[in-house]
Amino acid sequence: MGITIAVLVILSACLHPLWNTLIKKDDDQRVAFLALTVGMILISFTHILLADYDFGGALLVWDSVLFSWIGQMCYGTGLVIVLRRGDLSAYYPIVRSTPIIVISFNFLVLGQSYDLLVILFVIIVLAGAFALQYRRGRRLLDDPVTLGFAFLALCGTGIYTLADATAMQLVEPPVLNFWVNVLCFPSYCLLYWIIDRDNTGVRSLKAIITRPLHYLMIAAICYSSYYLILYVYSEGADVAAVATVRQASIPISVLIGGLYLREGAVLRRLVASLLLAVGIVGIILNG
Repeated sequence: MGITIAVLVILSACLHPLWNTLIKKDDDQRVAFLALTVGMILISFTHILLADYDFGGALLVWDSVLFSWIGQMCYGTGLVIVLRRGDLSAYYPIVRSTPIIVISFNFLVLGQSYDLLVILFVIIVLAGAFALQYRRGRRLLDDPVTLGFAFLALCGTGIYTLADATAMQLVEPPVLNFWVNVLCFPSYCLLYWIIDRDNTGVRSLKAIITRPLHYLMIAAICYSSYYLILYVYSEGADVAAVATVRQASIPISVLIGGLYLREGAVLRRLVASLLLAVGIVGIILNG
């Protein structure tokens, strides 16, 4: 992995926990997430117009758009429920363990082989990620429902990661972003209506009208993070390596937890962060 690509991926990873935190701090995570989705549609739409891209380009990769939509639905649904039900720090490593899905798919389905040293560094990154979020006295199985939705979010990230990487060979990032979110918004609205007759779509539109700068800011952070990843895929970056380096978002979330949420165990988490950093550097140098 080249240094420039690595820097872009790490920058994306730094932005990712910021919008997660803002969604979690909102009074209604469903409304905030759908407002973010609407904001993503507006930003990508504007980007396409300014760059003079072809909206119809998505037809060239309609199957990837479909799978990315399915993945985003799984991820968004799982993430919102995890944010609503429990402490994200207990489940964040699971949600962000995308390398497991990507490497398993590439190895089992595509027959792609990986150098043992790269696999070792991936394991080190994942071990550091879990150690970073471990808290004494908390067991993941204490809340199997939330754990199940965390795994749903994980599967979603794996699906849309693979689909996005394929789509980026033929279409521009904002075009994919636009159509996937256009599909996601009514899908979320229908899903929430079926679950508990929650008219979240209307409430999210009202939220954007009431606090446009707040929700557009969250959407801009999310869009920037997502765009950077799509861009590096378009440059031919290895999907598994990118997904693994994105684990850098976890120590950022620890800093947010320590400085903003006043969480403890700083020394132990610092050691775990260094372990994760060693794995990331190893992947950059050998991936």
